[in-house]
Amino acid sequence: MQTSVVVFTCDLRLSDHPPLRAALHGGGRVVPLFVRDPAVDGAGFAAPNRLAFLADCLRDLDARLRERGGRLVLREGDTVAQVCRVAAEADADEVHMAGDVSAFACARERRLRRALEADGRRLYVHDTVSTAVAPGAVTPAASDHFAVFTPYYRRWSGQGLRDVLEAPRSLTVPQEVASAPLPERGGVNGVSPGLCAGGETEGRRRFTAWLRSGVDAYEERHDDLAGDATSRLSPCLHFGTLSPVEVVRRARGAGGAGAEAFVRQVAWRDFNRQVLAARPDAAVRDYRTHGDRWRDGKEAEADAEAWREGRTGYPLVDAAMRQLRHEGWIHNRGRLLAASFLTKTLYLDWRVGARHFLELLVDGDVANNQLNWQWMAGTGTDTRPNRVLNPVAQGRRYDPDGAYVRRWVPELAGVEGAAVHEPWRLPARERSRTGYPEPVVSLAEGLDRFRRARGRSRGPAGDHR
Repeated sequence: MQTSVVVFTCDLRLSDHPPLRAALHGGGRVVPLFVRDPAVDGAGFAAPNRLAFLADCLRDLDARLRERGGRLVLREGDTVAQVCRVAAEADADEVHMAGDVSAFACARERRLRRALEADGRRLYVHDTVSTAVAPGAVTPAASDHFAVFTPYYRRWSGQGLRDVLEAPRSLTVPQEVASAPLPERGGVNGVSPGLCAGGETEGRRRFTAWLRSGVDAYEERHDDLAGDATSRLSPCLHFGTLSPVEVVRRARGAGGAGAEAFVRQVAWRDFNRQVLAARPDAAVRDYRTHGDRWRDGKEAEADAEAWREGRTGYPLVDAAMRQLRHEGWIHNRGRLLAASFLTKTLYLDWRVGARHFLELLVDGDVANNQLNWQWMAGTGTDTRPNRVLNPVAQGRRYDPDGAYVRRWVPELAGVEGAAVHEPWRLPARERSRTGYPEPVVSLAEGLDRFRRARGRSRGPAGDHR
């Protein structure tokens, strides 16, 4: 009887899982394997929030496998060495896994292929496990990838998606293959107190509820900070407890402008992955450099620390940063604003912000985190690299009554109306009572500094929104 190994990475589910379906084709035995690799931790994965969410995902995956007569095999160590060892123990002929785009994942795949071939085994890598459309499946005429989202989205939207695969009803796992104990969320220190639960069961429940009660209003309400009207499915997509193909198909099946606006956000994930697949160094270097000489030194570090702590003196920025620390997640509008403030108003290196986000975000991954930071810093794929988001104007527009700010910045809970976005205008005695800090820099000074640093005496003022 043929035996196959399925290596789970960022695809911690049973539903719509092409590697698992391929391994089970013909009715053979299968070893569902997850390797806890210290090198992955060293590459930036081992943030407490992601480790806690991962523990939920692995325990849920194991439970779903046991319902079908199987189990999850967990090993610790170098992925290549452990996969080869498990394949030998199970006398497996082939190994299946999902494709990925980071430089680390691509190097791991090359090493694994060579090692397995040396042992007389084959590696099969499956696309469209972590994306709806595979990186490189659509390209412009004169390049290996799209550098602008809108034309990419037009081509992406016209691509036919593969069929959604059902979860297997049963599977047989060789008993001779041992497993390390599964991790527990409670064993992880430093987890954000408001971190959401992980696992395919929870992800599918959340997605179904979203389709029933949230997606119709998504186009109108997705920027409503206080309304919290986004799907909050990004951790599920990052860990692969939901399939992007299934998400897009089911959302389109719901129909309406809200569903299509939501699908467009899923396309952004694929867009970033096809950029990173073509330009792996964009994870650490400017995609389009402007020769920025980012501020450094003690004053710059003090500003960066105020930003990390949510003590910049700009309520909407601080609310976003405090939400990040409490939940390990931020509303998308808050992410954009926090990134704009760090890179454009404080003129600090986008890598400082990207690093901090990766330390806390449960959905933090190299493609989306790094490239979205570059987009906002103006060093990435944004066609308007000098746009600056004004935190006061953004507050008036997306948090008009200040409910989001008051939720996360309790010092300002007693400030009424839109004045919550400009506490420096309060009478001195009232301002002092709040205990809220003064702004670290005036918006006018920050904007002027940014324009001068980018070598412009006058920038697109209309972008300072």
